[in-house]
Amino acid sequence: MIVEDDRVTREGLAALIGETPGFVCSGRFRSVEDALRAGFAHDVILLDIHLAGMPGSEGVPLLIDKYPGVRIVMLTVFDDTERVFDSICNGACGYLLKKTAPAKLMEAIAEAHEGGAPMTPEIAAKVVKLFREYAPVRNAECELTARERQVLELLAEGYSYTRIGSQLGISANTVRNYIRAIYEKLHAHSRSEAVSKALRRRLI
Repeated sequence: MIVEDDRVTREGLAALIGETPGFVCSGRFRSVEDALRAGFAHDVILLDIHLAGMPGSEGVPLLIDKYPGVRIVMLTVFDDTERVFDSICNGACGYLLKKTAPAKLMEAIAEAHEGGAPMTPEIAAKVVKLFREYAPVRNAECELTARERQVLELLAEGYSYTRIGSQLGISANTVRNYIRAIYEKLHAHSRSEAVSKALRRRLI
């Protein structure tokens, strides 16, 4: 689903998605309010951060409540520091600049669908920096192993399970086992929540 208030951009994204084999544009709306009134489920939502009416960053938790399990990827024309931080804290799984090439955009949608956290490099670096700057003093009650910290650091940089496994020389299934252990230690229920908690506690 696409939530974008610029008609040309919205229709262009819809055409790109609809014409790509294996993808379907299940809905396109000009505002969060309109998207919340839709009566069918979506796997991935491309959400503009600057919208007429409710800002995309504020709409993230409402859309997640409306469509449980949905993966939300934010779109913007520039790296708005404050709203990048708000969007990720509110549960967005990815963040892309609108200038992202069409092929890369489609790869990002697929990655989000598979559970990844796609981000353009400049956004990923900014997110990690922001969380570390605003993080409270490290909480010694929840220590992660060196390998668990490696896995979380790669998650924070937007890597998928497969890419993490390739980077660390382990299988995707082993990565899942590490992430399961991380969830238990951090009392987290999603990767974005785990990364957020770890960064806030300076565990990574």
